[in-house]
Amino acid sequence: MKKLIFSLFILLTITINAQKPKGNKVINGKVTAITDGDTFKLLTKDSILIRVRLANVDCPEKKQPFSTKAKQFVSDAIFGDTINIDVLKKDRYGRFIANVIYADSLNLSEELVKHGLAWHYVKYSNDDTLQAKEDIAKENKIGLWQDPTSIAPWEWRANKKEASRLKKLNKKRINNKN
Repeated sequence: MKKLIFSLFILLTITINAQKPKGNKVINGKVTAITDGDTFKLLTKDSILIRVRLANVDCPEKKQPFSTKAKQFVSDAIFGDTINIDVLKKDRYGRFIANVIYADSLNLSEELVKHGLAWHYVKYSNDDTLQAKEDIAKENKIGLWQDPTSIAPWEWRANKKEASRLKKLNKKRINNKN
């Protein structure tokens, strides 16, 4: 009985680990959709559609300035192309977090930061190259850095979430008064 349980445990472990992307796993596919500046869909040669989130950067949210330009930049760079992604992990939304090299040698995350269309996402990255490119873009007021009051997407999302929370709280207070 112990051998059976042990064998089942090993089989389960192998099955679970096979479903998780391994760091530096390369996946090849065709880019079929651009969701926003840092997310797109990739159709693999096995006809599996996966969502990909660029590693180490955060592009403006849909209602933020430069969101459309970031999305267009990514579309011009990779839409319809067959590319390789270097998968680092999966996030809580099931997206593959990956580095994307296109046009033989360009790193998509670096190019977005260099053109002032994304922030280096320091919460999840300590990439010195991205930080240097962001510093240069800031110094030269490229892209979103033209606006000295530009808000990082993670701060924008937090502000939006807090505003929503306060709105619900206020609505609840009004309903309790009636």
